Amino acid sequence: MASIATQSGSVAAVTSRFPNSKWSSRYRGATVEDLDPPAALSLNPSDAISLALLSAFERDYTHLTIVDSETRALLGYISIPHLQSLLDSGKVKPEDPLSAAMTRFQRKGRKYSVITMDTPLEELEAFFRGNKTDGWSEEFAVVTDEARRFVLGVATVGDLERFVERRPA
Repeated sequence: MASIATQSGSVAAVTSRFPNSKWSSRYRGATVEDLDPPAALSLNPSDAISLALLSAFERDYTHLTIVDSETRALLGYISIPHLQSLLDSGKVKPEDPLSAAMTRFQRKGRKYSVITMDTPLEELEAFFRGNKTDGWSEEFAVVTDEARRFVLGVATVGDLERFVERRPA
């Protein structure tokens, strides 16, 4: 009985911290784990752009994480739609390394939100919206373990939208 009260209390606390969501009533205590995000596919900066495209298309992924080949530290990401536009414009070639096209995370002077499998969906939505009241300021979130040592998956705005569509109001 105590665990139910604690769980309900934490859901109420999360809902009160993110009251502006029109979708909050559909989350009903759901977390990122309920989105069932696919396992992350991480590549190295030295991998070819063609490998990223092939890997993403095989798995129907829109974002891939880029990690250091030795330390496995998260360095940045590749957005497949953006990568495709770089290829189409001739700014990069399929044989170029991912380092030529990746978006690097800015570590200095920035505080990152930790998104884990236990993160409530209200909090994930707030992360995606940022300071906007309409629309999205972020397209995806890297899902890690609590200590931020392992990349577990990537959750997208589309994942959240599909979850809401499946859940009755």
